[in-house]
Amino acid sequence: MTTAVPVAFSTLTDAAAALRSGAVSATGLVGHALDNADAADGTLGVFLARFTDRARAQADRVDAKIAAGEELAPLDGIPVGVKDILSHSHAPTTAQSLVLDPAWGSATGDCTVVSRLEHAGAIVTGKTTTMEFAIGVPDPDKPFPVPRNAWDPQRWAGGSSSGSGSGVAAGMFLGAVGTDTAGSIRIPAAFNGITGLKPTFGRVPKSGVVPLGYTLDHVGPMARSAADCALLLSVMAGHDAADPYSSPAPLDDYPAALTGDLRGITIGVDDLDRYASAGIDPGQPQLFSDALAALREAGATIVPVEVPMYPEVTAIDVMVMLAEAHTYHRHDLRTRWTDYGRGTRIILAAGGALDATDYIQAQ
Repeated sequence: MTTAVPVAFSTLTDAAAALRSGAVSATGLVGHALDNADAADGTLGVFLARFTDRARAQADRVDAKIAAGEELAPLDGIPVGVKDILSHSHAPTTAQSLVLDPAWGSATGDCTVVSRLEHAGAIVTGKTTTMEFAIGVPDPDKPFPVPRNAWDPQRWAGGSSSGSGSGVAAGMFLGAVGTDTAGSIRIPAAFNGITGLKPTFGRVPKSGVVPLGYTLDHVGPMARSAADCALLLSVMAGHDAADPYSSPAPLDDYPAALTGDLRGITIGVDDLDRYASAGIDPGQPQLFSDALAALREAGATIVPVEVPMYPEVTAIDVMVMLAEAHTYHRHDLRTRWTDYGRGTRIILAAGGALDATDYIQAQ
């Protein structure tokens, strides 16, 4: 009889291999993830909606495929979480806000990325918490969970893909979908000690995703390793005619590219310490140095560089994001001001101070 692997210490890639070898069942994988959610979600605030019965039924079907000797899809039996700005037909899409019209998600159905993941066998266990519309800050007066860090619930999970980051770290799923406009995959990945990838713009379609900044939004994977993210990206990526920003460029074989050999690769490095106005954790410089040493050991050539105009680039990103977000929310800000969280409405309203000249100059 197969048993669940210790999900909290497994990668998605290892779990997929274990499933194929018979060392674990799909029901074991999903059951362990659901047990972890039962134990910790009340503290960590990972989920806005859980699909427990549906996930168990899907896991049973995967085990039936295995018993019948059928070929498995790349993500068969793998539990994943989906940030609640991606539409999914099994539950309302809220963007963690009282403002978003439920009819939007109903009309959209499954967004392209969710459809691709489920077609590849992934088992969506629920919709994960986010900052409101992927930009606000938690407002305890609103009826939504406040996401917490998986390692210390007294600390923030990072945003805006908060639940996706802390849920992976806590073993509530083995992979997740996040979005990133100005750090929203990378920040919670860093805060929770997992791997997050912001892909090249247009590489993963945004069809069926609540927008923040049309020209800045990215959809990407969050998981426990680079190999996990490569496998997820290989399923999520690819052109979609429904997204006008979607790239038609052919896909690479992302998992096959992870050979561990970086010979011939030159990596420019800027630690950006000169901009760390809030200070630097005492342990961070050594960890950064160790990471560079690992890259060198793999064969990479490390070259010091200085990113030009870093403060200007940061300001440009904020201006573009706020202008595009304000345009999307302008009517609701005027008519439903108090339905937004306190932080969200102030941030979004700030976009009203920008005019067309500011926006075009920033672009």
